[in-house]
Amino acid sequence: MITPIEFDTLVYVYPVLRDVPFHLRRLIQDGAQLISLPAGHTLFDVDSPCPAFLLLVSGTIRVSKPASSGREILLYKVQPGESCILTVGCLLGDVTYPARGVIESEVHGAAISRDHFIRLIEQSPPVRQFIFRFFGERLTRLLELIEQVAFRRLDQRLAALLLVNSGPVEATHQKLADELGSVREVVSRILEDFQEQRIVQLERGQIRILDRVALERRAYPST
Repeated sequence: MITPIEFDTLVYVYPVLRDVPFHLRRLIQDGAQLISLPAGHTLFDVDSPCPAFLLLVSGTIRVSKPASSGREILLYKVQPGESCILTVGCLLGDVTYPARGVIESEVHGAAISRDHFIRLIEQSPPVRQFIFRFFGERLTRLLELIEQVAFRRLDQRLAALLLVNSGPVEATHQKLADELGSVREVVSRILEDFQEQRIVQLERGQIRILDRVALERRAYPST
């Protein structure tokens, strides 16, 4: 059970909850459970059941697909105010998770049971619209990820990933490899190649972009 003040916090992060009728508001307040989880905690894993829907107030969840080799590829990250589409799919289909969710930065929020989540979807058109609109947007991004992995070289994808940052990239080679679904040694070789061409400067714990135009040409050679 959560207090009216705690519910107001959820509404602030998820404005769509303002539109739910009173009986559904009471359903959330009476049935939700507050959660606090530390960074590094595995929220769900491959083939684990999905008992609840999480309303994320703070923190970040990293959702990835692991392989038997130990490698994994980042699918997406869940931020406050967002919805995890794999959780939605598992709850609606009553199936287990096909991926892994790890707390990247300390998480606070509220968990709603599957039964209460289904009632929200069925009885509140605004909530239903929010869930499925976000589902569609995330699915589009996943299709873009599949296209990148299938049709773009790793050096192009790495260059594009670096370009997302306006300043120095605060990331280890291993973290970049995890996001790209590769291994550290391969990413390190590509970064060393970039450095030899004076495109980037490798420093401890960060990568400084020296020639953004050249990096853009590596990321998008046909443009």
